[in-house]
Amino acid sequence: MKIFTIGFTKKSAETFFTILQHAGVKRIVDIRLNNTSQLAGFAKVRDLPFFLSTIGNISYIHHPEFAPTPDIFENYKKKKGSWEAYEEAYDKLLEKRKTDSFTSALLRDKDCFLCSESDPDYCHRRLLAERIQRHQENLEVVHL
Repeated sequence: MKIFTIGFTKKSAETFFTILQHAGVKRIVDIRLNNTSQLAGFAKVRDLPFFLSTIGNISYIHHPEFAPTPDIFENYKKKKGSWEAYEEAYDKLLEKRKTDSFTSALLRDKDCFLCSESDPDYCHRRLLAERIQRHQENLEVVHL
């Protein structure tokens, strides 16, 4: 099984949707805390499912239980906390939410975790994908 991750910032709509199509993404799993922000542009929840379906025949679901809490996010971004503290807090949050118990039933081959960060190195989508990969055999993760 293969899953992807992608962030939409620093990408034009053309680049974003072309990347998804070329990778063979079948479904976007939106794991953003806030998917209604005006800053999201073409990736706002009001528009994104339409674009995905129309442009790439890609379905869409939102799973905010995979998003960090506002506190975790703000401690890292606004208060300039360490990445290590963010990772630890996010991991504890996933434990508390018991996400491991339903993740394998939720995921499908060629799903793609969506968030806003352009780089997966410092993003919760990478942490989530790696966590799932540790618990699920034969799972390939590709960061787009």
